[in-house]
Amino acid sequence: MVNSNSKKFAKSSPFSSLFLLVVFCFFLLFAYQFSHQFFVHKYLTIKFNNTTLKQHQYQEEQVPAAQASVFDPCTGRYIYVYDLPDRFNFRIIQHCQNLSRTSDVCKHVTNSGLGPKLVDTSSTLPETGWYVTDQFMLEIIFHNSMKQYECLTTDYSKSTAVYIPYYIGLGIMQYLFGYSASQRDALINDFLHWLRARPEWAARGGRDHFMVIGRVAWDFFRTTNESKRWGGKFLTLPEAKNMTLLFIETSNMHENEFGIPYPTYFHPSEKSQVVAWQEQLRSKTRPWLFSFAGKRHPNGIATMRDLIMDQCANATRCNLHECGTGTQDCHSPSNILGLFMSSIFCLQPPGDSPTRKSTFDSMVAGCIPVFFHPGSAYKQYYWYLPSNFNKYSVYIPEKAVLEGTVRIEDVLLGYSDEQINEMRENILAMIPTLVYKDPRNKSDDIRDAFDVTVDGVLRRIHSRNVL
Repeated sequence: MVNSNSKKFAKSSPFSSLFLLVVFCFFLLFAYQFSHQFFVHKYLTIKFNNTTLKQHQYQEEQVPAAQASVFDPCTGRYIYVYDLPDRFNFRIIQHCQNLSRTSDVCKHVTNSGLGPKLVDTSSTLPETGWYVTDQFMLEIIFHNSMKQYECLTTDYSKSTAVYIPYYIGLGIMQYLFGYSASQRDALINDFLHWLRARPEWAARGGRDHFMVIGRVAWDFFRTTNESKRWGGKFLTLPEAKNMTLLFIETSNMHENEFGIPYPTYFHPSEKSQVVAWQEQLRSKTRPWLFSFAGKRHPNGIATMRDLIMDQCANATRCNLHECGTGTQDCHSPSNILGLFMSSIFCLQPPGDSPTRKSTFDSMVAGCIPVFFHPGSAYKQYYWYLPSNFNKYSVYIPEKAVLEGTVRIEDVLLGYSDEQINEMRENILAMIPTLVYKDPRNKSDDIRDAFDVTVDGVLRRIHSRNVL
């Protein structure tokens, strides 16, 4: 006897088998698709990233790289420049005829402060890059150079430093002789009143601010209100103590004062001009062992300078260029540069103040400077001159000259040709950073004194932790 359930199963088994076959086929298809997608995904992940990271993980890792591609090279170098009322700069040079009773300042403010193009009748100098530049025009030159700076910003919050283009040295020039103390200080007080009201000043108390002052610091260090005292009182005021102040000669009394080079006659607009000049100096014949250009003390008092001039006059190997006598014109750049280019050593004694524009003019001419006082260079221009002064200069203590225990000629004769050539090569290598390039041209292939100055200012502000 056959079981009834077995009969039912037997009757339905063909359909059941078909159903099971269909289910099995779908299972195989699903398994194939899953395994294929898994294999492809894993393969592409490894192939694409060469790691076991999945694709979305790789994309997340790429975010920093994308951000790095738009990194701002000016970060930490942005400079904010005040748009000053024109009475603090432009109007001063607009009335240049009032600035001096003895010289034509108007010709010197031309060409963005470089002065007239230098015409060299002796054909000693190249035809381009040379100007009759006055030693007090640095405020104008630096301001125009700043206009070419690649990291300027009008957003104070992004800035590291704040530049104040106030022509304070030119502003006080006309009031230094024959005017009262209040007249000398009037524009300075006006400027400080304007500055104190600025939100940029209030933000950090001026510790991120800097100024370029184209005169010696002693012109602004009057400590009383007596009109008989020299200069203005800017350096004695609280605001001046917070800023970074850049002078052509510091007082060496304040930690926020820094010496920067006097402007020379050479203002290249491209690197090729510098290279050509260096090569010309290397091949130059120098018949004189040493030389000096300057004046004696007007009151007949025997000063350090007078004693040095006497030694030069009595030495057969020294070329003395005594200014104001005969045809020797110290106001002719061609004459002065010709003197320096024909000399191995150039004497640089203190004058009315420790430093001289002549120091930089002589070095640009390839002449090795001879100093008699550390304040003439070694304690002034830390950012521009090697700390080992023997690499580029000679030092003879002024005491030895005053006491008559040393002959300058004997000291200089003690240097060998090899030592002289090495010192001159060091000077030639320094020339680009001792001069200010033409501020009317943007030249990125020359690192000049402006660039060194800006770097020094930014380093100082960063080191003060004011940001």
